[in-house]
Amino acid sequence: MGERPLIRVAALILLASSAALAAGPRQHLGPPVPAAVLRVVTLAPSLSDVVLALDAGERLVGVTRFDDDPRVKDVKRVGGYNDPEPEAVLALKPDLVLAEPAPANRGPVTTLARLGVPIEAFPLSTVQEIERAIDGVGDLLHLSPKARLLVQGIETARTRARAQAQGKHRPRVLLVFGLDPLVVAGPRSFAGELLTDAGGENAAGPSDKPFFRLPEEVAVRSRPDLVILCGVDAPQGRAAVVGLDVRAASLPSTALLHPGPRIPQAIDDLAKLLRP
Repeated sequence: MGERPLIRVAALILLASSAALAAGPRQHLGPPVPAAVLRVVTLAPSLSDVVLALDAGERLVGVTRFDDDPRVKDVKRVGGYNDPEPEAVLALKPDLVLAEPAPANRGPVTTLARLGVPIEAFPLSTVQEIERAIDGVGDLLHLSPKARLLVQGIETARTRARAQAQGKHRPRVLLVFGLDPLVVAGPRSFAGELLTDAGGENAAGPSDKPFFRLPEEVAVRSRPDLVILCGVDAPQGRAAVVGLDVRAASLPSTALLHPGPRIPQAIDDLAKLLRP
């Protein structure tokens, strides 16, 4: 599925293996954000999606090498999600850097803040956090009405999906974001929440962690009806998860890999896979 979704998957695996899994609340680092924010650098494609959805793409002066939206094809690259390059960011003289907190990028982000760059870091592990991030970026860019419309659109899509799924069989599903090791989405992740909205039951079982490693033997015992591969491809010649002889399907788009304003598309993708 290309590099762009793979960076999100890699980040989730890092989070799943880290003691700092819980990203915590929104964080501000560095000096205050100026009143007029005209130059923005994003350190995650999902946050670029938010700026673009707010019709503020002209303010983006730096994005990661994994951003492949055609609207940012000419925007400067500043490294990756896990390894942003402080020198490249500083050269762009941003008014604001938008980041998603993760163990791997903490060092570079902290360095930028110490060098005088305003940083706003938004966790994106749950739907509520995603909606708060959209509202937060809208506030920072003085585009709150547009941000509110985006959030309302997400909630409308969720309500509609729940209504469509009501009374129908709920297949048990494993949302697989990594195969070696096996990393799945828990019910408290944004992906798990959207699976429930779309009419599925999360076979990963209860967990406080949004994304976590699941032993293959536990996956087999969970007896899912369906395995949905999220940004990963099944190995040739064998089942996606060893010991699980069930239907496996890949996402029809990358919407579920980008927690942001594309949530309505992600819900539609899941609903189509649940009831092909």
